[in-house]
Amino acid sequence: MSVTQLKTSRDSEERQLRVDLAAAFRLTVEMGWHEGVGNHFSAAVSPDGKSFLMNRKWRHFSTIKASDLQLLDADNDSIMKTPEAPDASAWAIHGGIHASVAHARVLLHLHPPYATAVASLADPEIKPIEQNTARFYNRLAVDLAYTGIAEDKEEGKRLARILGNKRTMMMGNHGVLCAAPTVAEAFEDMYFLERACQTLVLAYSTGQKLNVMPPDLAERTARGWEDYGDSAFAHFEQLKQKLDRTDPSYKE
Repeated sequence: MSVTQLKTSRDSEERQLRVDLAAAFRLTVEMGWHEGVGNHFSAAVSPDGKSFLMNRKWRHFSTIKASDLQLLDADNDSIMKTPEAPDASAWAIHGGIHASVAHARVLLHLHPPYATAVASLADPEIKPIEQNTARFYNRLAVDLAYTGIAEDKEEGKRLARILGNKRTMMMGNHGVLCAAPTVAEAFEDMYFLERACQTLVLAYSTGQKLNVMPPDLAERTARGWEDYGDSAFAHFEQLKQKLDRTDPSYKE
């Protein structure tokens, strides 16, 4: 492949990442998971993850377009002294994790209602009481050392260490984070995380004892979900088609 062809390929890949990430912002609004002009999504564009796309400071998710996403370099702290500086807490969390966790190509950080409610419990474990909750059995990272709004990339590095090789993190007293190879997979994880936590909160609200699966059944169910991994791409593609019918401006 020539240098020109390689550049064209990379440009095409970045363009698709921008479109998919913009779609995820719009879909998050439809799902009711957004929170003011806070929270951030990012996607790595370089092999080492240090070059990444992220939403600009204080933009409502419903307005974000592919062209709005900011291309950042995790090693370039000088941007924080410019008018183009991203949100400081987002820079700390996303910059730190992208630079440290190779598999975290796409990061979605949100405070969705049910998942945040569970993350706020003294025990934020998602008990395997049915299929969606079992999806996360032994597959969650849990951070119970919240110290306030993130202020520097050391916090991102700390979160990266806790995330390890997991794809989903319950951030105690804070929210949740999903890390995956693609936007579609990260969005699918967030979708089912919120669904699982909704079921768990409703079950807790009855005051009755939970019917928790035995470990072998929970693990077998979690592994069974892995056979349906491609459904994430089908789900996300059809959600994008829905956006195309109602407001395709996210692609611009």
